[in-house]
Amino acid sequence: MAILPILLYPDPRLHRVAAPVARVDDSIRTLVRDMAQTMYSAPGVGLAATQVDVHKQVIVIDISPTHDALKVFVNPEIVASRGASDVEEGCLSVPGVYDKVARAQWIRVRALDAEGNAFELDADGLLAVCIQHEMDHLRGKVFVEYLSPLKRRRILTRIRKQERRAG
Repeated sequence: MAILPILLYPDPRLHRVAAPVARVDDSIRTLVRDMAQTMYSAPGVGLAATQVDVHKQVIVIDISPTHDALKVFVNPEIVASRGASDVEEGCLSVPGVYDKVARAQWIRVRALDAEGNAFELDADGLLAVCIQHEMDHLRGKVFVEYLSPLKRRRILTRIRKQERRAG
């Protein structure tokens, strides 16, 4: 297993649309293991392959407090949704930035697991938010892009100041 480098906003690679996985094989299972290790070490509760510069439709999520309930979604698709949720989100690709984003409160997602088996899962609360957030990454969208232009400019200004201090 390996810890993979996480792309940081506004890296243009975060805007690439991920391709569907044709076949779940050992390379995908290795990617899942590496993504999980990367997510846990960051630490975070979700990670999309796009964030580690692999542009395939793969997501890992673990919202459990003990980090022992990894969920894997390959080629995820939301097939039903309802309600509205306005929950504060953060992102490993935009460290230190948190803001509210409108999401569906409940979703049903269809995907493949790490063995290639199809499944459907009903999710609400934090899990529903995480799935929608990570699926946005697969479509080339970062959560801060839902925010107002003023907030995005402030975030970019802060990021550039941090880069200048670090560099």
